[in-house]
Amino acid sequence: MNSANNKISENSWRKIMFEVIFESNTPAGKWFDIILIICILISVLVVMLASINSVEEKYGQLLYTVEWIFTILFTIEYIFRLLCVGKPMQYAVSFFGIVDLLAILPTYASLLFLGSGYLSVVRVLRVLRIFRVLKLGRLTKEASILKDALYASRRKIIVFLFAVLTLVIIIGSLMYVIEDEDNGFTSIPRSIYWAIVTLTTVGYGDISPQSSIGQFLAAIVMILGYSIIAVPTGIVTVELSQAYNKSNTQVCPNCSAEGHDADAQYCKFCGTKL
Repeated sequence: MNSANNKISENSWRKIMFEVIFESNTPAGKWFDIILIICILISVLVVMLASINSVEEKYGQLLYTVEWIFTILFTIEYIFRLLCVGKPMQYAVSFFGIVDLLAILPTYASLLFLGSGYLSVVRVLRVLRIFRVLKLGRLTKEASILKDALYASRRKIIVFLFAVLTLVIIIGSLMYVIEDEDNGFTSIPRSIYWAIVTLTTVGYGDISPQSSIGQFLAAIVMILGYSIIAVPTGIVTVELSQAYNKSNTQVCPNCSAEGHDADAQYCKFCGTKL
């Protein structure tokens, strides 16, 4: 009898914790998310301030203490998330599960690797939960369409990147042969660096050709760069258009609701046939 009561009590405790931590429909869950987001933003601000030498010299110990307080709180929160969810391993390998873990690891890693604590700024990704708090869940549909478009164009983009890589190796090697070392082209890798900077139209200007042939090749690379930039944009745009067309844009004739799944036959809000 006591075993059964303990089991019921444990289930009730896990249910309450799940509603507070994972649900935002209840007042407690909403306030939990709001407080969590505020803590995340403050902790990221603390990490940023710690990177400023003047602030670090004056308030270093205080910032260090505050950072560890937030890390411990986030660690406890992460443990509770694993305890109250039905499948902890499934949550641990999910997007937010990985982000939650990465949010606390850098501070612990800083005990062994100096400077790794600054990587704690990755916890700003946890602010994405604000979409759930503000009832912006419908935006995930657009994010899903974008993800599908990027995934569908992955092979074309990989081929394009290999083509660009081959091109900059050839251009860099040519420029190394054309230009003198006095102009900064001291090796083929450094010349390839110049080719990448020029082809992407970044143009730092730390290395520049001085000979007429070198300047002529540089001009060709600059013009070529403008056309190359448009290639990945066009690839993703085509796939994005196709992915959007595959999504169901029907409006429910009964309740006028949108946002149905691509294979939906009935309205998910009122049940009317689409």
